Order: sequence, then structure tokens, then C-alpha cells
Amino acid sequence: MRLSRRRHPEGRGRPRGPGLRLDSRARRGQAPTTNTRKDPQITASDSRARWLALIVLCLGDLMIVLDGTIVNVALPTIREDLGFSETSLAWVVNAYLLTFGGFLLLAGRLGDLFGARRLFLVGLGLFTLASLACGLASSQEALIGARAVQGLGGAIVASLALALVFGLFTEPGEQAKAMGIFGFVLAGGGSAGVLLGGVLTGLLSWNWIFLVNIPVGIVVIALAVLLVPKVDAREATGRLDLAGAAAVTGAIVIAVYATVNGNETGWLTLETLGLLAVAVTLLGAFLVIEARVAAPLMPLGLFRNRNLAVANAIGVMLAAALFAWFFFSALYLQRVLDYTPLEVGLAYLPSTIIWGLVSVLLSGRLVVRYGFRIPIVLGMVFLIGSLLLFTRVPVDGDFLIDVLPATLLFGFGAGIAFNPLLLAAMGDVGPAESGLASGIVNTAFQLGGALGLAIVVSLADARTSTIEGTAASAAAALNSGYHVAFLTGAIFGVIGAVLAATLIRSRGAPPPPAPQEPGDV
Repeated sequence: MRLSRRRHPEGRGRPRGPGLRLDSRARRGQAPTTNTRKDPQITASDSRARWLALIVLCLGDLMIVLDGTIVNVALPTIREDLGFSETSLAWVVNAYLLTFGGFLLLAGRLGDLFGARRLFLVGLGLFTLASLACGLASSQEALIGARAVQGLGGAIVASLALALVFGLFTEPGEQAKAMGIFGFVLAGGGSAGVLLGGVLTGLLSWNWIFLVNIPVGIVVIALAVLLVPKVDAREATGRLDLAGAAAVTGAIVIAVYATVNGNETGWLTLETLGLLAVAVTLLGAFLVIEARVAAPLMPLGLFRNRNLAVANAIGVMLAAALFAWFFFSALYLQRVLDYTPLEVGLAYLPSTIIWGLVSVLLSGRLVVRYGFRIPIVLGMVFLIGSLLLFTRVPVDGDFLIDVLPATLLFGFGAGIAFNPLLLAAMGDVGPAESGLASGIVNTAFQLGGALGLAIVVSLADARTSTIEGTAASAAAALNSGYHVAFLTGAIFGVIGAVLAATLIRSRGAPPPPAPQEPGDV
């Protein structure tokens, strides 16, 4: 479904987003008639209110993004305090990934059916309460269980925050600018998580990486109630497709589980291959269900939208490249150059600043002027260049010479590419399916990152093991494996750039005009 446009007297179409309906008097610049439906104190038609709501949505999503990296820095301390083994420690991360990746698609569709704002608040509350449980956990089981609930809340927030942004901003220029800000928070917050995790763990304790979410979550919930407009579910009809929901959620959860454990149990073992086979079978069952039910969870016709389908394929490649860059650049700094967690966070600070400036000040302007294709390709080229620079970093690397140029190039690339990719994926989707499309985008990114990282880790480990006996030092063997990882990440980036250059439609398809309502002229 495409965004509907109303025809104005000047002859220009203005897209109408969910929850932003104005009557004919308001569209002609006159005072709107009274709306009997209870809305927040601030109307969505107020430009200032929209930008305040964007800040709230960014804060909510930032909590989720930070949680993806803030925990990694504290894992050694958590292991010592709660007595985790090397194998069980991985579940502090994996429990979150399983529920987060598994419920993104379902959460997005639930937002379409029952109201994106309502579900967004539920997700925030669930994530905040689970963060409290994580911070107070005194056993391995309690922490892992709370992390699983935290992942569920994070999936709801991540899916619906993006849909709400697209509902708030429908004018192309404003939408591009808003997505530049949101895209930076969505992706650049990972760097801030590394820095914050090092500070909180070093100065206080690992518990505070979770407890810090409590006051932030309470404030964001209160602000969301006041400032984020309602997005009703009147355009999405039908009951929830329970069979389809169970099939696709089960498929994603099992696929994520097989992926995150593949490196430890072996990719060719019966366990891993069996789990992947079950995931594929469930996915096939899901497609059959969706083709037959009257009100499918995910209408298959949605993928006739060329930009949505291609942008998600590019998102898989981009996520694989990004995850490889973040994971192995941090390992290089810590295990080869012997940086502390705090120093790693500070090393990422310049690229994070560049990322934010480019996202907010440049990326949106490039989209307005050139469309989607050129900025995506340009951003991917910068990312590929950054990864290739990391393939040559030496064991005794210097930050200013070997690290900083590559991280700055990465900031430029990510800042340019992320915004147009999200706009391309969501731009032609109608209000009734914006939550679902957002869930698809987030799921593609999550699965692409998990699968890509698993592949890259396997190749890096194989390379390190091969030359371990011949290398001058253990650090040299590790560094050689990291070079392979960065090269593989660059290959993912090249595939994404080729897809963007050849298949992305540079502009969104023009939506058809909506029928006039009584009172329109």
C-alpha cells in the first residue's frame, strides 16, 4: 500500500501519514474543526510538536541501541561476579538477541493493528522493568531470563519507533532530515554504548549498565505520553494471524539461535544443520499460510514494492559489513593494541561525531537532490574504503596513522548511507503497513548482522588457526585473522553497493491521489 496524497488547490500532493489526519478546513489553512477523539495535548500538525516527538522517539530507540553494545564491555566483570563459564556467558548476549530478532516482525504488525503509539509505550515499559531486573540479578538464571524479556521490549520499541517517525514526517524534505537524525541514533548509538559501558563498569559496577535505563525509561515514557501523537489502527483491518505469527517468529528465533551458536558447535554439525532445516521449514509454512489466510500477518504483495525488497537485501549486506567493522575493530584495539575499554570508546568518538554531523547536515540534502541511489552507493563506497584500510593495519599500529583515517571514513560512509536506505525501504509503504515494513527492515538488519558476523568470525578464526604456529606472536596471528574479517566485510559492502547501483529506484513511486472527502474542493 502506498502513502495516500490529497490534492491541494495548488495542484501539489501532500502525503498523509497515520495519526496526522487534518480535516478540509485545516488543509486550507483555516482553524481545524474540533476532534472528539482524545489526543495528546500537542497536535501532530504543529511543526514544533513533531520535532519534540522525534526527540522522544530517538531517546526511546537510543536505549535499545545502547544496550546492544554496552553489555559487551562489562561481560568479563559479569563473568567474575556471577560465576559464568565461557559457554554460559554468551547467553547474556544471546538471550537478548533471540527475543529481539525473533519478535521484530510480529511487534511491527501488532503496532499496525492495535496502535503504534500504544505498543511503543508497552515496549518502553517492558524494557525498563526488565532492565531493573537485570541490574538486580544475583544469579545467572535471573540475568539471562531478564535479558530475554529485555529483548522482547527492545523489539517492540525498535519496530514501532521507525514507523512512528514516518507517520510524523510526510513532507519529503522534513522526512529526510528527520530520518537523518533518527538514523544516526539508530546506528551511531552503538559507539556511544562502548564508551558508556566502559565508564559505568570502570567507575561503578556492571549492574549500572542496566540500572541507568530506569530513570531514562521513566522520563521517556512520560514524555511519550505527552508529546507523541496517537497513530490509530483504523487503516489496518483484520484479526491477528496467529498461525503465521507463530510460524515466522519460531523460524526467526531458531535461525538466530543456530547462527549465534554455529561457531561454537560447528556449522556442519547435526545440531546446527538440523536447526537451520527446521527454520527453513517453518519459513516455508509461513509463506503457505500467508498466501491462504484472509488477513495475513505479512501480505506477500508487499514485496512487489521494489524499493522495499531491494533495500532490505542491501540492509542485510550493510549490517554484515557494519557488524564486522564494529566487532573486529574493537578486538584489534583491545587484543592487538592493548587498549582499555574506555580507550576503545574514546577511539570511536571522532567517527561517531562525523557520523552524526553527516547524518543530520548532509545525508538528507543528498536524498532531496539526488534521490536514494547515489547517496546509498556513495556511502557504501566510503564504508568499503574504511574496511579495506583496516585490512592493512599492523600489529604495532599507530592510532593517528592507522586507525583514525579508517574510522573517519567509516563515519562518513555510515552517515551518508543509512538515511537513504531507510527512506527507500519505507518510502512507498502505506500507513496501515508502516509498522510491518519497519519490522521487516529491522529483522533484515538484525539477521544480516548476526549471519554476517558468524561467517566473518569463522573465517577469521580459521585464518588465525592456520598461521598460529608460524606467526611471530599471538598478536600477529590474531591480526592476520582480523585482516580476513575486514576483507570479508568489504565484500559484503561491494555486494550491497552493486544492488543499490543496479536495482534501487532513485525516487519513490508517486502515490495515487486519495478520493476527495466531503468538504474538499
